[in-house]
Amino acid sequence: MAKPLVYNATLLERVDLTDALTIYRIKPDEEPAKRPWFVPGQYCVLGLNNEVKPELGSVRRSMSIASAPEDADPVEFYIRFVAKPESENPLTHLLWKLKAGDRMYMRPVAVGVFTIRDTVGEDDPRARVMVAAGTGSAPFVSMLRSELCRNPDADLSKWVLLHGASYASDLGHREELQRMVERNRLNYWGTISRPGGDQAWTGDTGRVESFFEPGKLAMLERRLGMPEGGFTPKTATVLICGLQGTIGSTITSLVDRGFVPEQKRMREALGADPAILASLFYEQYDTEPVINIKDPATIDPLRERMRAALIKYGLASGAA
Repeated sequence: MAKPLVYNATLLERVDLTDALTIYRIKPDEEPAKRPWFVPGQYCVLGLNNEVKPELGSVRRSMSIASAPEDADPVEFYIRFVAKPESENPLTHLLWKLKAGDRMYMRPVAVGVFTIRDTVGEDDPRARVMVAAGTGSAPFVSMLRSELCRNPDADLSKWVLLHGASYASDLGHREELQRMVERNRLNYWGTISRPGGDQAWTGDTGRVESFFEPGKLAMLERRLGMPEGGFTPKTATVLICGLQGTIGSTITSLVDRGFVPEQKRMREALGADPAILASLFYEQYDTEPVINIKDPATIDPLRERMRAALIKYGLASGAA
């Protein structure tokens, strides 16, 4: 049984977007010694003691931060209720019982390397294509908010946020992001996978990874002002946060454009030369590859497709 946690933070506000999606704004007891105290894209550990079933002890989970590091307001998290948890003591089932003013645990240190600094690099001029499934938009919202905290008139035209959810009501922060589209030239498109439940929706439909399917990638290129076939690692980098299926499907589709994952075991399985820089990054709390790299029927065709794409787009090691 996990040791009981000593609470060190207060839930100041919760905003229930749906029955299963909530924004939590949490204030730690001790203010950070200096700001910014984290980098956009990092995460904190939240935790609670199970007061109803104390025999289960405490539970802690890593949660991506949605607020900007420059923001003096409470720390924001965008969280989905896990209806079918694998654990007998799921954190979200305890979180959903909290109300404003309740106490909880928040580790006062943020960690993680799913940041612009640690992936593509701050000065990279290519389009930053952020692929988010559900609450996977949180680290990207943090990145965009940080840009505007530092410069409210910042040009976000090289930032591209593709956000997928089941219903339009599940596309968190949509109104705020739309204002960034209008004021700061952000490229933002939400897509829903269950349009039959929302007759008023006129936007994109399908899962977020479907933007990269052969029949739809040309449409994305047109939206971004790229020529057909122009979406390659020479013009864009890709960052993914969300479901394992979303990550795996995006990698599978973009293999044909020469996008090389950063994850070491994945790129080795795909036969990417170590000299080729990574162009696709994803947030993952464990190290298990999102594609079954041990299955020859799965990985062998992908390896051949990547080899052909690297040659086709002049990305192979030693290519001009």
